[in-house]
Amino acid sequence: MNEVDASNSTQSAIIDLGDWLMQPAGTYICAWEQAQFDLLTADIFGFHAVQIGLPQLPALTASRMPHQWQTAHQVPAMNAALRQQVVLVHDFAELPFDSQSIDLVILPHVLEFAKEPHQILREVDRILIPEGRVIISGLNRASLWGARQMMGRLAHRPFLPEEGEFISAYRLKDWLKLLSMEVSQTRFGCYAMPVDNAQWLENSNLMDKLGQRWWPRLGAVYMIEAIKRVRGMHLIGPALKQKRVRQANAVPVANKIKEHGQN
Repeated sequence: MNEVDASNSTQSAIIDLGDWLMQPAGTYICAWEQAQFDLLTADIFGFHAVQIGLPQLPALTASRMPHQWQTAHQVPAMNAALRQQVVLVHDFAELPFDSQSIDLVILPHVLEFAKEPHQILREVDRILIPEGRVIISGLNRASLWGARQMMGRLAHRPFLPEEGEFISAYRLKDWLKLLSMEVSQTRFGCYAMPVDNAQWLENSNLMDKLGQRWWPRLGAVYMIEAIKRVRGMHLIGPALKQKRVRQANAVPVANKIKEHGQN
């Protein structure tokens, strides 16, 4: 395993989120996100996909890309299964991949627990190929869950992981726009009352249906998919076929990336 020392630029609170996902409220959120990741990644084609952080939520399960990496800023200490999933340990603000070498990047709740979310997005933009995609999930401030978190902080009894600085979907879209990333779709989910009762959350189907119909943007969690656009680039089939490329002297980027997973 190739380990890169993680600096303090990413907060250790992401581990606290992993523990929280094992609780009833976290399991409810995780189930919705897993279903959405499965739907989105199954239809994205390419060769190289990377999930950055949160190995407790395997977002690339349904992806058909042949080369996949699960990274973290430190290896989970107790869970042996999670330790086997992580193939790279690194600082999230400095991604150990070549520029324009990755087709798909998954960021599950990474930005809201990072000290430098803008830098992480810039790094994602750097490693994505033209027309590559990034999928980001986050906890929604404009929801009942966000309101309970605000009240809990005032009472020093937070409902969600305390250290997270939740980013609104609108704000995140503005950040992506500045990087010339085009948001292709936004999904909101989880409309149950913010409680940590397993039985109540398991019987939340009615609330989820009502919320999806009447207050769709007030879900507890959102998921945004964006595409990296490169200005002035036009893919034309016949022109590409006529262009001669010296294959013998080319060095595949995939080989460089593969070294990180094998070292």
